[in-house]
Amino acid sequence: MSDLIPIAFKNVNQLWAYILTETLKRLGLTCAIICPGSRSTPLAIAFAQQVPEIEAISILDERSAAFFALGQAQATGRPVVVVCTSGTAGANFYSAVIEASYSRVPLLILTTDRPPELRDCHSGQTVDQLRLYGNYPNWQTELALPSPDMGMLAYLRQTIIHSWERTQTPTKGPVHLNIPFRDPLAPLPDGTDLSYLQSQLQPEDFFAGITNTTPFPTPLRLRPSTTLRTSSRQAHSHSVTLTASLLPIPQEWKKCDRGIIIAGVAQPQQPQEYCRAIAHLSQTLQWPVLAEGLSPVRNYAELNPYLISTYDLILRNQQLAKQLAPEMVIQVGEMPTSKELRNWIDATQPRRWVIDKSDQNLDPLHGRTTHLRISVEDIKAEERNLSFSSDYGKKWCDAEAKVRLVVDQTMEKIDEIIESKAAWLISEILPPGTPLFISNSMPVRDVEYFWKPNNLGVRSHFNRGANGIDGTLSTALGMAHRQQSSVMLTGDLALLHDTNGFLIRNKFVGHLTIVLINNNGGGIFEMLPIAKFDPPFEEFFGTPQDIDFAQLCATYNVQHELITSWQHLQERLNPLPTTGIRVLELRTNRKADAKWRQENLRNFAADIEI
Repeated sequence: MSDLIPIAFKNVNQLWAYILTETLKRLGLTCAIICPGSRSTPLAIAFAQQVPEIEAISILDERSAAFFALGQAQATGRPVVVVCTSGTAGANFYSAVIEASYSRVPLLILTTDRPPELRDCHSGQTVDQLRLYGNYPNWQTELALPSPDMGMLAYLRQTIIHSWERTQTPTKGPVHLNIPFRDPLAPLPDGTDLSYLQSQLQPEDFFAGITNTTPFPTPLRLRPSTTLRTSSRQAHSHSVTLTASLLPIPQEWKKCDRGIIIAGVAQPQQPQEYCRAIAHLSQTLQWPVLAEGLSPVRNYAELNPYLISTYDLILRNQQLAKQLAPEMVIQVGEMPTSKELRNWIDATQPRRWVIDKSDQNLDPLHGRTTHLRISVEDIKAEERNLSFSSDYGKKWCDAEAKVRLVVDQTMEKIDEIIESKAAWLISEILPPGTPLFISNSMPVRDVEYFWKPNNLGVRSHFNRGANGIDGTLSTALGMAHRQQSSVMLTGDLALLHDTNGFLIRNKFVGHLTIVLINNNGGGIFEMLPIAKFDPPFEEFFGTPQDIDFAQLCATYNVQHELITSWQHLQERLNPLPTTGIRVLELRTNRKADAKWRQENLRNFAADIEI
């Protein structure tokens, strides 16, 4: 019999919490984040008793805790549990729940609560926690009050199994369980006679049949009879229901010699297989692949000879944009960040297909679009053509070679510390396979503009579901926890927005280097029309915080170093340390960097002819 049973039999709450945590352990849970509080005491004790099979990490700040769990789930692909007490604690999970929903990351949110008789009567630390996260969870419910009845324990077991499955099917995402407890919360006798259960509740029988392999449904495939053709009069997106074996490549794709594949925002669990599938499709169709900086395709460049990384810069040349207008577009994953690309597609109105297993609408442009609810690996690979026969494809590759040369030569000559060069340099110097977290706002855009194709297998992570700066540091620490030494690229405001993440330092196992672009404010706003209006620009948009990051890091006992040259940065990023958290600060001039981008982004391809 499990060693946990004696504690579980002290009171009904502890028995309930034991069934819950034991079920999750057998399902395959390996990490639970526990926020401190009183009402969650039964769960905190039960998870602590499951160590080391389940790693239980105590994190003070609920928002940091939820984003740390998000980062850990991103890195491992497995659901992570987050636990909090009653009251406003659960509200601090909200932004991470939204991100998990839009980014399709499996989280199991456990908010503990007061029992029904203590609600709506001004009992302390009590808020309405039912449907706390609106429609964002994949599934949500409130558990019954703990009961020693065998039928109710079976109900609890099966509800936990269903919750676990719903974090992963039909689409990965968050699940919310609200869990009420009455006193006593500590493992003290509550007057209930549980002795009869000691003979009835045999763990190996009660938990029989629970395995750590989630029974995923058969992948959806195209029916053989389904046509992909959409009338040109149809301006709305629609979906194709999928049921058969591997999807043969449609003939209308093969007949088109002016098509492109967009490898959009994606962080697949098997990036090499993902990139190889895109490469096979590209070589079969002889269509170039426009690869977003946040797609693994740029980090497995040798797999794809038709890789286009400078499309944003190319499309700023109106002549090239007109020459390269496509008739068909296959979008794999989510639409890239590039506004130039979005406007170009919107203006040219090609026929489009979105390949992604999500049940969400992934076409913000509302074009003539068909959603294929499959993964790109589900498309049947055919013959591979290693050289373009179409002039269209050759033009794309010619433009890429010329613009890439201009970008690389320009970057190599820059000695002063400017924001844009950081992304370009990092793409060349990280140790192979490095997990990299990329912050929103300007870093993610500089990655799209300048991230150089490489064969380093860098594993990029990001919160592009809702595109916010919430929880940036905490997510990066969750991503890096127990992984290969990792790197984070961020601006100063995104880091400052989540400095409570540094409180995780004593629980963090592994290494994270934070490359901090400190331009003392919001660099992305310098690129917007509002930048011309000051006042109120500097106070309400630029928002300089005038923080001494060396002092900030000292407060949290985090290593800090001011980077004074590109050679200095290169030496610090390869090799990486194996333990601890380190900030490498690059101080830049926000307005000068914005001016540099405005002057140069349109010039990289200005003189290119194809």
